[in-house]
Amino acid sequence: MTKQTILGRVTQLAKANINALLDQAEDPQKLLDQLIRDYINNISEAEQAVAGTIGNLRLLEQDYREDVEAAREWGVKALAASKKADELRSAGQGHEADTFDNLAKVALERQLQSEKEAKTAEPAIATQTEVVDKLKTGLDRMRFKLTQLQSKLDELVTRAKTAEAQNRMMDAVKSINVLDPTSDIGRFEDKVRREEARAMGKQELAASSLDAQFERLDSVGDSAEVEARLAALKAA
Repeated sequence: MTKQTILGRVTQLAKANINALLDQAEDPQKLLDQLIRDYINNISEAEQAVAGTIGNLRLLEQDYREDVEAAREWGVKALAASKKADELRSAGQGHEADTFDNLAKVALERQLQSEKEAKTAEPAIATQTEVVDKLKTGLDRMRFKLTQLQSKLDELVTRAKTAEAQNRMMDAVKSINVLDPTSDIGRFEDKVRREEARAMGKQELAASSLDAQFERLDSVGDSAEVEARLAALKAA
């Protein structure tokens, strides 16, 4: 897969609107599972592409530095050969001076070649640097999106479990209606109420019997009082 294709996929996934995708999905959890797998796979591929691109960039930069250093060294050699030629010529050794001038020319040619190679590498380095920067940015965004996806999936799973628990609770509550006289609780409550009524009836019956006894006791007391008063009258 080419770097351009991977870069395109990284950019596309990084810009994906997760919430919009979830709103359109029939099964959001299944979609999230698939998206997470896609992101992990594409992140892995993109990481390999970035590593390869960075490797190529570092080689280009190394070659560039070597060319720049070679150009500097050939310049130093050319200068040294030229100075030696001047010294020999001043000393009347023209033939030897020409030899060192020729060496200076060779060194200058090598310097020029190294400078051209360094100059040629500059656009390639700039392009590779731009690609690496874009891939790194895309990777960072994808990694962030991946954490969003995983967080969203955890949230959906938690909400699904909560909803399931709530539904089970409501079904259980619905099956136990304390106001339904046909339910077990309703029948038990009815039995308790009947027992309470019987107890109340017994209490009322016992109370009425006790009242009658006290009434009879009161009437006996009244008769005794009457007899006592009658005896008092006769004694007067």
